[in-house]
Amino acid sequence: MRTPGALAARPLDARVHPTQPGIHALDAGQGLVYVPVSYRMEQPAALIVMLHGAGEDAMQSIRVLRHVADRDGVLLLAPKSRGATWDVLVHGFAEDTREIDGELREVFSRYAVDAAHVAVAGFSDGASYALSLGLSNGELFSHVLAFSPGFMAPEELRGRPRIYVSHGIADRVLDVDLCSRSLVPRLRANGYAVQYLEFDGGHAVPPEVATRATRWFLHREEG
Repeated sequence: MRTPGALAARPLDARVHPTQPGIHALDAGQGLVYVPVSYRMEQPAALIVMLHGAGEDAMQSIRVLRHVADRDGVLLLAPKSRGATWDVLVHGFAEDTREIDGELREVFSRYAVDAAHVAVAGFSDGASYALSLGLSNGELFSHVLAFSPGFMAPEELRGRPRIYVSHGIADRVLDVDLCSRSLVPRLRANGYAVQYLEFDGGHAVPPEVATRATRWFLHREEG
């Protein structure tokens, strides 16, 4: 029996769904898809599922990664939480998780996705959710990109996704000592390969940090 945190969607063989570059609404859920200008339906592309912070929305997620998506040819799926933040932070995996599963099914049915490069990413509360969802679905997600996470609450550990964590040393919202400096050793102790970056800044995803994380995800640099 599938548990609440398990996602059933999986990439399919290459689709041939012609589409224009830009932002597209989904039939399933409230999320958005961003198609980079370099996307070609005959060439499977990497996919990043980007989860917004508390009180933010799908457009904010796209703004964080749009520049790297266009440069590196990455598809973006930007879900929207039903409440002010994600379900797992309030009462465990539930309606948001089911909606993301449906949105992934739609994306996999419409676009050519490289199954070896499917990442879940997030900022702040979204980073906490990305870690929780990514560690629970390591058979689907090859990578997890956590920008300034607060905690992680995976339902159970499945698979071995590679993990990238970044955090500003002057973060006054989620203190680096209490959050990432605690999370990263725990992840490594559980056998995960973790790339960790601290930067001179606050609670944000600077463009250069997003660039480094995305290029690491695509195996184009080590850190």
